[in-house]
Amino acid sequence: MQQQYTNLKEHYKFTQEDIDILKQLKPHMEEIVEDFIDGFYDYIWGFGTTASFLKNKKIIAYHREKIKEWFINLFCGTYDMTYFMYLYKIGEVHVKIGLPTHYVNSAFTYVRIFILKNIQNSSYSQETITKSIMAIEKIIDMNLDVLTSSYREEELSKFLSMSKFEKTILSGLKRFTSYINLLLAGALALVAFFAIGLFCYDIYLLFFTDIGIEKGILTVLGSLLVLWAAIELIHEEVKHLQGKGFAIGAFIMLAMAALIRKVLIYSLSSEKGEDLLVIGIVIVCLAIAYWLIKIKKSSELVD
Repeated sequence: MQQQYTNLKEHYKFTQEDIDILKQLKPHMEEIVEDFIDGFYDYIWGFGTTASFLKNKKIIAYHREKIKEWFINLFCGTYDMTYFMYLYKIGEVHVKIGLPTHYVNSAFTYVRIFILKNIQNSSYSQETITKSIMAIEKIIDMNLDVLTSSYREEELSKFLSMSKFEKTILSGLKRFTSYINLLLAGALALVAFFAIGLFCYDIYLLFFTDIGIEKGILTVLGSLLVLWAAIELIHEEVKHLQGKGFAIGAFIMLAMAALIRKVLIYSLSSEKGEDLLVIGIVIVCLAIAYWLIKIKKSSELVD
């Protein structure tokens, strides 16, 4: 373990000169630590899900002191095994509470910008500023490296703890899922193709048959609505293939579009009253389901 962190400093070309520079910066950083922590909290509250990790005032106060302690320790001047183990334990806590690595990486953007901005606005000479920036970049990158290593080791340990049979099943399921997703994408493209055909057929009926202009226009509008919903569904499936969540709302929207098309057609017939009532009830149920899905997504963003 000692050799691992020695190599880390060597890989980042972290020299004794860098250590001396950071130690000299410590008094200045202690003076601006309150400005740092205030800005840091403004920044992380913008994530939208911070409240799910910092649930009450007691936790916030404790977290605030720990962040201040970590910030000052960036300039402690002693970067030994104890220092890096301290960072690694912070990373383990992040893994334990389920904090996504994205938030850690994003928060480091604020840290980097805050420190560099203060250094550049200081009264130091240009040479000192340049050397300070180099040292700060190195210590921040090393901190991020160690913190995120906890995530990598957690994922690796889970995988290594599996039996050979479990690994085979997991790999097989991943391949099977990818094939199914590709098949679904192809099927949706086929649906869109048929929706285009339906739209063209309704145009034909409108202009070359005696279907009636009112019914013909409503039929064309219904087909256009189905085509729009199919295209939206393909768009959501493409995002799913890129790693985003499955968009059940898009499927509900397609079903609603198909039913609305029927309503538009049946609305001109006096003999379809009962069918219209049933379809209307189904559309209302689908609309409620779609609304609940949207509400759930909105609440997740707020949390």
